[in-house]
Amino acid sequence: MFDARSKQRISRVYIYNTRSQKGIYNNSKGEFTTQVAQGDVLLAAIQGYGVDTIKIKSQAAIIFYLKPNGILLREVTIKDTLKNPKDKYAQAQKDYKDIYRKGDSKDLLNIGPGGVGLGIDAIWSLLSKQGKNARYLQKILERDYNESIINYRYTKPLVARVTGLSGERLQDFMEQYRPSYYFVLQANDYSFIEFIKTCYIRYEKAPLANKLPPLKP
Repeated sequence: MFDARSKQRISRVYIYNTRSQKGIYNNSKGEFTTQVAQGDVLLAAIQGYGVDTIKIKSQAAIIFYLKPNGILLREVTIKDTLKNPKDKYAQAQKDYKDIYRKGDSKDLLNIGPGGVGLGIDAIWSLLSKQGKNARYLQKILERDYNESIINYRYTKPLVARVTGLSGERLQDFMEQYRPSYYFVLQANDYSFIEFIKTCYIRYEKAPLANKLPPLKP
């Protein structure tokens, strides 16, 4: 299990088999062992990274390269044919519909002709290991969606235009002063630009104030 940018090993990554509905964590060396069959789909998820998937064919070793959510990509031209974060999230919910079905613990109470009763399916989902695994993956997919919403608005061209930064300093600034999901949703264009300007003033005064520690191998 590796960071796609730094190529460093990543530990405590959750690996989930969508066929068997079983999940495991890799070890401190970024390695894991699990039983799979040809055609199985494995999901790898950890906070701070996008969810990655691999379909098992005939390979002897399985290697994931996870992309950090805050990574700055080269500038590209956005076309209407590309999906926005909301569409991507809707597609993920469709692709992993079994996860949402197994993780659904709503409607614990059923109201019918005979009165109020307990929903057996909802109880199973709430207490079973498969239900807990599914809910865990739901949270990761939702967090991945939240990060994509931030990336959709907090762009390299915008920050460069407001701050005048470029290159490594621009990347460093954006990593240290990344806005929250809820702020991005609520802020209008004026507030968003003011946020960037205020953060830039702080960055110039203390360039290492919010520097993240390096990933541990």
